[in-house]
Amino acid sequence: MVTLQNADNALKTVYLGVIANQLNVSANPLLTQIKRTSKDVWGKEIRKAAPYGLNGGVGAGDEIGALPGAAGNNYVQFVAQLKNLYGKIEISDKAIRASANNAGAFVNLLQDEMEGLVKASTFNLGRMLYGDGTGLLATCSGIADGVISCDKVNNLVEGMMVDILDGLIPIMTRARITYVDRENKQFCVDKTIASINEGAGVYVQGSSNKEITGLGAIFSDSETLYGLKRADYKWLKPYSKNVGGEITDIIVQSAIDHLEENADSKVNFISCSAPVRRAYQAYLAAYRTNVDVMNLEGGFKAISYNGIPLVTDRFVDPDTMYLLNTNDFTLHELCDWKWLEGEGGSVLKQMSGYACYNATLVKYAELICDKPNGQAKISGITTTNV
Repeated sequence: MVTLQNADNALKTVYLGVIANQLNVSANPLLTQIKRTSKDVWGKEIRKAAPYGLNGGVGAGDEIGALPGAAGNNYVQFVAQLKNLYGKIEISDKAIRASANNAGAFVNLLQDEMEGLVKASTFNLGRMLYGDGTGLLATCSGIADGVISCDKVNNLVEGMMVDILDGLIPIMTRARITYVDRENKQFCVDKTIASINEGAGVYVQGSSNKEITGLGAIFSDSETLYGLKRADYKWLKPYSKNVGGEITDIIVQSAIDHLEENADSKVNFISCSAPVRRAYQAYLAAYRTNVDVMNLEGGFKAISYNGIPLVTDRFVDPDTMYLLNTNDFTLHELCDWKWLEGEGGSVLKQMSGYACYNATLVKYAELICDKPNGQAKISGITTTNV
C-alpha cells in the first residue's frame, strides 16, 4: 500500500540522485563545462583569492651580480553572496489517497511531478547562466486588452509565475503566464491589470536581484563585480565588440586572438543564438565549407569552429555570440541539490490550511569567473528570419 512515508522515502532515495545528476549534467551545455566546488565557501559568502597578471620575480643578470628581486603573484579577493535556488513540487492529499492501492498509478504521479520540476529547473538554470543576476526576464512597453508587450520573450514560457515591478514598486505579483506570442513579443497572464508603465520589469516570482551572477553581469557596465570596482581593476572588464554586420571567421578569430594575446586565455567554448548560428552556417555555405558536428557531455551537439564547440542557446540575445574559456568559471556551492527536511527528516510536508503536500529542492550556489578579461562577446551580428 502506498503511504506518505513511502513517497517520502522515494523522493530521498530514488529521485534525488537522478534529479541532481540531470540538473548538473543535462541542464545546459555551458553548465556541463563549468567545474563545481565547495571550496572558498565561508558561511553565507564566497571569498576567493583570484590571481591576476604575472609573477614579477624573474629577470636576467650578471654572472656574479645580484639576483632578481622577488615579486610574487598579484591577488585580489572576490566576495559574493551564495544565491538560494529553489524548486518545489505539490501533491494533493486526494491524489495520494486515490492511488493508495495502485503503486503503478502513484509512481506515475510522482514521476510526472519530478519531470515537471526538472524541466522548470533546467530552464531557469540555463537562463540564469546568461542573466545579469537581477532576474530580469523582459521589459514591458505597455498593455492593451490584457496583452502585455515587451522587448523580448526568449525568457518567457507558459506556466511561469512572475512578478511585474515598476522599479521597486510591485505592479503585479505571482501572476501565471498563460500565453506567449513569440512573433509579436507579447504575453498574457492570469491576472487583470489596467495599465503598465513603459520600462516595468518582468521577474520570476520573488527573484528580483537574487539570482546567480551570470554572463550578463560579467559583460555589463556595472561599476562593481564580486565586490571590486572595475575602475580600480581594469582586467575585470571583458572584451566586447559590436560588429554591426555579418559574422565571419575573421571576426571570430580576431576575438580569439585578442584573448590569447592580451589575457593569455584560450577559448574552448562558443555560444550564440540560433539566428547567429544560421547566419554563420550561411557564411560557411557561401564558401562551400563543410560543417563538422561535435558531441558534448550531457547529450548536446555542437558545430565546430577549428575544434571549438559552437552551441546555440535560447537565452543568448538574438544578435550575440560569446567566446569563453570555461576553465575560468566555477560554480561554488554549499552543497549539491538537497530536499528541505522538516521534523523527523520528512521531505513531504502538509501546506498549512490546505489538503496537499509539498517538497522543496534547494541549492545554495554562486557562479564566479576568475578572469573576466579572458572572455569575449560579439554583438550586433546581422541575422535573417530564414
